[in-house]
Amino acid sequence: MESVSPDKGSFLVEVAWEVCSQIGGIYTVIKTKAPNMVERWKDDYLLVGPYHQQTSALEFEETNPPEYIAKIVDDLSHVGITAHYGRWLTDGRPAVLLLDYKTRYARLGDDKYFLWKDNGISIEGEDGEVDAVVAFGFCVTELLQRLTDHVGPKVIAHFHEWMAGIALPRVRHLQLPIATVFTTHATQLGRYIASNDPNFYTNLPNINADEAARHYTIWSKYAIERAATHSAHIFTTVSEVTAREAEFLLGRKPEFVLPNGLNAHHFTALHEFQNLHLKYKERIHEFTMGHFFPSYSFDLDRTLYLFTSGRYEYLNKGMDLFIESLCRLNERLKTLPKPPTVVAFIITRAPTRSLNVTSLQNHLRFEELKTTCKEMEQSLGQRIMESAARGRMPSYEEIFTEDVQLRLKRSILARKTTQWPPVVTHDLWEDSKDPVLNHLRHRNLLNGPNDPVKVVFHPDFISLTSLFSLDYDQFVRGCHMGIFPSYYEPWGYTPLECLALGLPTVTTDLSGFGAYVERHVPDALQNGVLVLNRSKVAAENCIEQLTSYLLRFCELNRRERIALRNRAERITERFTWDVMAAHYHRAHTEALRIISQTKEPRATSPLIPRSGIENLDTVSVASAGTPAVTNRSDPHTSHSKR
Repeated sequence: MESVSPDKGSFLVEVAWEVCSQIGGIYTVIKTKAPNMVERWKDDYLLVGPYHQQTSALEFEETNPPEYIAKIVDDLSHVGITAHYGRWLTDGRPAVLLLDYKTRYARLGDDKYFLWKDNGISIEGEDGEVDAVVAFGFCVTELLQRLTDHVGPKVIAHFHEWMAGIALPRVRHLQLPIATVFTTHATQLGRYIASNDPNFYTNLPNINADEAARHYTIWSKYAIERAATHSAHIFTTVSEVTAREAEFLLGRKPEFVLPNGLNAHHFTALHEFQNLHLKYKERIHEFTMGHFFPSYSFDLDRTLYLFTSGRYEYLNKGMDLFIESLCRLNERLKTLPKPPTVVAFIITRAPTRSLNVTSLQNHLRFEELKTTCKEMEQSLGQRIMESAARGRMPSYEEIFTEDVQLRLKRSILARKTTQWPPVVTHDLWEDSKDPVLNHLRHRNLLNGPNDPVKVVFHPDFISLTSLFSLDYDQFVRGCHMGIFPSYYEPWGYTPLECLALGLPTVTTDLSGFGAYVERHVPDALQNGVLVLNRSKVAAENCIEQLTSYLLRFCELNRRERIALRNRAERITERFTWDVMAAHYHRAHTEALRIISQTKEPRATSPLIPRSGIENLDTVSVASAGTPAVTNRSDPHTSHSKR
C-alpha cells in the first residue's frame, strides 16, 4: 500500500493503556509498530500511557524532556498531575509520556460529575478499573489542552480501546482543535456475548446493546466505549469482523480498518530459522522425556508438536474445536500401521494452586538423570581417550564400571512409574469445573500408552522459568504447527507470529487475521495457512476439516514439512508494519483533513437508531459526516454536548 507523507507541522499523539505495560494484544500492536511511526514522524511522535511503577521500571527509561514537553510537564504539576517523560526500551526508542493517573483520584468525584453533566456518561457502581480509566482520561485531556498551546493546531490524537477513550468526549466538549482517531480492538459487549451465545454472529443484528450491557453489568465500560466511538473524527477497527460487530453494538460504521502487523526485525532469522527449529525442538524433546517417559516411551524422531495458546476463553478461542479434532485424529491415527506420535499443547493462563506434584517430580528426576549423565560423560570420555591412546578399543567393563552401572540403574528405577502421564501440569483451583479438563475427560484423551495423540494442558504462559525452560518465541519455533480455531478473535496475533517463526498455522474466517488472509492471500493454504470457515458452516464441518488437515500433515515426510515451513516463513513479508502502517497513515491524514475543513469540531451523539444500521460487507474511506441522532428518555443514555 502506498504511504502518505505526514502533513508539514503536524504532530501525532498515540494514547493507550498498554504503553510500557503488557496486558494483552494492544501492547504488541503499539510496541511493534513504534519503529515505523518513529521513522515517519521523527520527533513529532509521542506515546502516552498510564504510569505503573512496577512495569515502567522494566520498560521505560526516564530522560530529560525537550523544552516544550518540560513546560507541559510543569503545567500539569500545577494542576496536581505527575508526568514522567522518557523513552520506551524497545526498537525505535519512541518518546513516551506516562501520566500518574492516581494523582487525579482526589478529583474523581468531580470528574465523574462532569462526565454525566457534559457528556451524559453515567458511571454506575464501584469499579476500580473504571475509576482508573476515568482518572487517566482526564489526565490525558489536561495534557492535550496544553499540547495544542505549545505544538500548534495540527495535533492528531489516536486513542486505542475504551480504556483510553474518556478523553475523546472531553476533547469534543471542550472543542479542542485536535484531529481525533479512535480504534477499538474488540468491543466490550462482543467479548461477553460471544462467550455465552454460540450464535453470536447470526444474532448480531437483533441484539439490543443497551439491554445486553446491563445484563452483563458492564454499563459504564460500554457507555465509555460508545461515547469514544462517536466522539472521534475517524473511527476504526482492526478487522472487518470487528467492524461489523462495532456497527451493530456501538452504532457506528468504521471509516477505516487498520490491520495489525508485526515487526519483521524481531523475528528475522534468515537461513537460521530451520536450525533454530531443531535447537528448540530438542528442548521440547527434553520436556517430553521428563513428562512421558517415566510411564512409557515413544520415538521422538517420529513425534510432532502441535499447540494452541491465548487468553483462557474456552469457546471464544476455539479450544473446544481443537480438542474435538484431537479426539478424531487420535482414532484415525490408530488405523495407520505405523502412526507418528502427536503431542498437543494447550497453553493458557488459568487460576492454579501450584505445579502438579507428579509433573514436578517427573521433571526434577529427569534433571537429576541429566546431571548424572553429564558427570558420567566426562569420566567415560577420559577412559575412552586413555584406551585409544594405548592403541586398543576399550572393553565394556572399562567404560561402564560397576559404580557407573549402579548409579545409572538407580536413576532409571527412580523415574519409573505405572501411572499414566498427567494431562495437566498444574493443580487448578476448580479442577472439576474446568472446561478444558472436562472435555479431555469426556473424550478420553488421557495420555494412554496406546493413544498416538498425547495432550499437555499447561495453564500458565510459557517463560524461561516454566517447565519448558524456554520463552514463548523459542517454544513456538520448536513446535511443528500452531492451531487457533477461534470463534471470537478481533485480530489474532498468534497465527501471524507462527508464520513469522516458520510454522504452518490454522486460523478461522471469524478472526481478523483469518478474514484478512482470505481476502488478500489467495494462495494461503499452499503457504501454510488454513483458514477454517466458521462463519458459514456448522462447527461439525469445521472439526472435520481441521481433523483431515491434521491427518494430512501427520502423513508428510520431513522434507515436505521443511518445504512448508520455508513457504510459511516467506509469506510473513505481506504482514509487516512496513506494509500495514500505511493504513494508519491514511486514517491520520483523513482526520486532519476533516478538522481542517470544519470551523467547529464535529459534535455527535453516541447513539444511532438501530433501524439505520446495515450489514458491513466492506470497509473503505467513507464519509466522516455526523451520524444520525436518536432521542431517548433513558437517563443513562450517553450524549456528547452539542
